[in-house]
Amino acid sequence: MPIDSDQFRDTMRLFSSGVTIVTIKAGEQTHGLTVAAFVSVSAEPPLISVVINASNHGHSLLMKEGAVFAVNILSAQHQALSDRFAWKHEDRFAEGNWGTAVTGAPILQDALAWLDCTVHAKQSAGTHTIFIGEVQQSYVDTSEQKPLVYWDRSYRQLAS
Repeated sequence: MPIDSDQFRDTMRLFSSGVTIVTIKAGEQTHGLTVAAFVSVSAEPPLISVVINASNHGHSLLMKEGAVFAVNILSAQHQALSDRFAWKHEDRFAEGNWGTAVTGAPILQDALAWLDCTVHAKQSAGTHTIFIGEVQQSYVDTSEQKPLVYWDRSYRQLAS
């Protein structure tokens, strides 16, 4: 018998991760949400995945035909923006330096890095869906900013 959800969450809190904002464009609609469930899948072709709860508005947008998304990898300076996209705000994009890349999905222009993606595949997994994105364009900040890190239910700083 599998463990219960509380035990699962208590265990997973000890896995540190970077923090991203996944931004979505479906037709004329845009949305964004803070996501830690992000991973590289393949270099050839360039594929990544994000895992999004089916109850999130972003999930319903990503399920639409022709939806695109970007993964914006946050630096330590973006903690307030991460919080903004993690909780309900009327206009999440009212703060931040936003633009677009080739797909038209919103990208954070001062992110540590970003990946602009088309939806390559979708796989249902419990209460979530795994969205595989094919990277169409990417950007890396070369100023050596530190990443925003999340561990044990709070943000952390990397030591020098």
